[in-house]
Amino acid sequence: MHRRPTRGLRGTAALAVLTFALAACGGAEEESATSEDAPETTAAAATTQPRLAVTYEDGVAVLDGETLEVLEEFETEEFTRVNAVGDGHHVLLTTSEGFQVIDTQAPELTDAVFAAEAAGHVVRHGEHTILFADGTGETTIFETDALLAGEGELPETTGFRAPEAHHGVSIVLEGGTLLTTIGDEETRSGAMALEPDGEDWTETARNEECPGVHGEGTAAGEAVVFGCEDGALLYRDGAFEKLQAPDEFGRMGNAYVSETSPLVVGDYKTDPDAEGYELTQVALIDTEQGTLETVDLPKGVAYTWRGVVRGPDDLAYLLGTDGAIHVLDPATGEITDDYPVIDPWEGPADWQDPHPALTVDGDTVYVADPATNQVHAVDLTTGETTASVELDHEPNEMAANLG
Repeated sequence: MHRRPTRGLRGTAALAVLTFALAACGGAEEESATSEDAPETTAAAATTQPRLAVTYEDGVAVLDGETLEVLEEFETEEFTRVNAVGDGHHVLLTTSEGFQVIDTQAPELTDAVFAAEAAGHVVRHGEHTILFADGTGETTIFETDALLAGEGELPETTGFRAPEAHHGVSIVLEGGTLLTTIGDEETRSGAMALEPDGEDWTETARNEECPGVHGEGTAAGEAVVFGCEDGALLYRDGAFEKLQAPDEFGRMGNAYVSETSPLVVGDYKTDPDAEGYELTQVALIDTEQGTLETVDLPKGVAYTWRGVVRGPDDLAYLLGTDGAIHVLDPATGEITDDYPVIDPWEGPADWQDPHPALTVDGDTVYVADPATNQVHAVDLTTGETTASVELDHEPNEMAANLG
């Protein structure tokens, strides 16, 4: 074990407190805890209602998660991204100023912003939500439920600043281990593990055999997978292990996981020069066996990185270009069922362009269909479409409040 010269972020709210005024309105609706004896820090969570945040050009809408009624809309920058905090109450809107907090229960676009230069990935795991700023390489960590007790104020944060800024991602494990990517403005090569050491961090493991490292996912037993341009990088039991792709170029950029399953599903691309974003293969990783294999989808079925989720029975659910949700068993790679939802579609020319997408909350998956300006709610246990709404704009990214 050796010590790396690193700089920890200031562990106070002052690091992140930067207000950013955008148009916001909406009433207040109080929440209470899941039980009368719950501590005050979670006392706002009992009456949490299902909510869905949907971005579109120059705006974001908050929808009722059951009826899909539009509850409120807010003006934003032209292109924004949205991620759930994981407390059943808040989502984070990625803007040029950082990660702006939306209270989905009020609903309200608040003035609270976790300041970040080139705000990037948001990761939820265990009791923490972890933010990564691509422009500085800063990781910001806060307790997920802390926003509930903040009464509009940002919680205390801790963090880490990477030696060089890069498009990266970080995750904090239950015991406090920080896993974070390695890279610079030109290249990304792998990931390292750090243990808290007072106000600093001590490096305990690293692996730089993961070119183009991107994305992460945590499976059962806190086995963490990062995507590489030639396979994946697995972290388990305190050490990294490279899982080689079967192809010379076999890029996995996103890991779709269930924290109750050791099996990971990844998107998979074999042609670095291919135009567009349609994919026809998936990667299947067994984190217990340390294996990676690939599976071809049925002929005529493609998908994009926005169209895969994990759901009931730890199965994977993939929105195909044929307009159906395909149920994929990660243990076998077989498609076991299909749920037609929208019309056939084609992949986007640019990753930011609106195109069909999925996001999941429990047994319900939400389907965005920009071609019709619609959003649908589908029960993954039956394949039944339970609600639909037509918006005034093309839906782009979505996040459920995930209580």
